[in-house]
Amino acid sequence: MGAVRSITVLLLVLFMAMSSGVRSCPPSDRAALLAFKAALHEPYLGIFNSWTGADCCHKWYGVSCDQETRRVADINLRGESEEPIFERAHRTGYMTGYISPAICKLARLSSITIADWKGISGEIPRCITTLPFLRIVDLIGNRLSGSIPAGIGRLHRLTVLNVADNLISGTIPTSLANLSSLMHLDLRNNLFSGPIPRNFGSLSMLSRALLSGNRLSGAIPSSVSQIYRLADLDLSRNQISGPIPESLGKMAVLSTLNLDMNKLSGPIPVSLFSSGISDLNLSRNALEGNIPDAFGVRSYFTALDLSYNNLKGAIPKSISSASYIGHLDLSHNHLCGKIPLGSPFDHLEASSFVYNDCLCGKPLKPCY
Repeated sequence: MGAVRSITVLLLVLFMAMSSGVRSCPPSDRAALLAFKAALHEPYLGIFNSWTGADCCHKWYGVSCDQETRRVADINLRGESEEPIFERAHRTGYMTGYISPAICKLARLSSITIADWKGISGEIPRCITTLPFLRIVDLIGNRLSGSIPAGIGRLHRLTVLNVADNLISGTIPTSLANLSSLMHLDLRNNLFSGPIPRNFGSLSMLSRALLSGNRLSGAIPSSVSQIYRLADLDLSRNQISGPIPESLGKMAVLSTLNLDMNKLSGPIPVSLFSSGISDLNLSRNALEGNIPDAFGVRSYFTALDLSYNNLKGAIPKSISSASYIGHLDLSHNHLCGKIPLGSPFDHLEASSFVYNDCLCGKPLKPCY
C-alpha cells in the first residue's frame, strides 16, 4: 500500500513539474523581454518591478501570452492609464530610453503598445517588419525619431499603425499601401514630408486616416476615393496643394473631412455638399470661386468651416434647404450680398460672417 502511495506521489510531482514547464514562457522570450526592459528607464511607477521569476507569462505587468504555446503575444505598456499602479502614484507615466531591437526576437508577437511615455526616443526598430503576426503597433506620445521602416508593407496582418505625437520624419513609405488589413492609420503631429503615396487607395480596409500636423506636400491622390470603408480623413495642417478631388464627395461612408491649413486651390467640388460628410473643414486654404449652390436634404453638417479662403459671390440660397447645419463659418472671404433668413442663420453669430467684402443683414449690419 505504501509503495503504491509513493508511486502516486512521485507521478503527481512529475506531472506538476511537467505542467509547470509547459506553462512557462520559453527562456528565449524571457531573455528578449529582459533585454527590452534594459533599454528603458521608468523612474516613478515601478512597472517593471513585476518582471521577475522564470515565467514571463505570469503576472509580468503589460505582458500577455498565447494560452496554447505560452509564447509572448502582447506587450501593452501605456503611460496614461486608470490602472491601480497609476492611481496610487497620482501621476501619468514617464519613461526614457529606446525600444530595443530585442523585441523582434519575440517571434509570435501580435501587438506592441508602448504609448504615452513622453520620453522614449530613438528609432522604431527596423526588424519589426520581420514579425509576421503583428496586428497592432501603437507608439503614440513618445519622442521617437527616424523614419517608418521601409519594409512596413510586409506586415499583412497589421490592422492598427499609430505613431502619432512623435518626431518621426522622412516620407510615408510606398510599401505602406501593401497593408491590406490596415483599418486605423494615425501619423498625426510628426515631421513627415513629401507626397502621400499615389497608391494610398490600395488600403482597402482603412476606416480612419489621420495625417494632420506634418509637412506633407503634393496633391491629394485621387485613389483615396477608392477606399470604400474610409469614414474619417484628416489631412489638415500640412502643405498639400492642388485641387480637392471631386470624387471625395462620392465616397460611401466618409463622414469627416478635414483639409484645413493647407495650400489647396481651385473651386470647392459641388459633390461635397450633397454627400454623407457631416464634418467638413476647408478653412485656411486658397480655394476660390463661388460656394456651390448645391445644398439639399442630403446636406447635414454638424460643422461646416470655409473661412480664410478666396471665395466670392453670394451665400447660396439653397443653404436654407440643408437638413441641418450646426456650426457654420464663412468669415475671412470675399463674399457679398444679403445673408439669407431662417435656419441655420437665425442661430449664428456675427463671427461666422465677418471680414468679407460686402455681406449684410442679420447678424451683421442691415442691408441698404
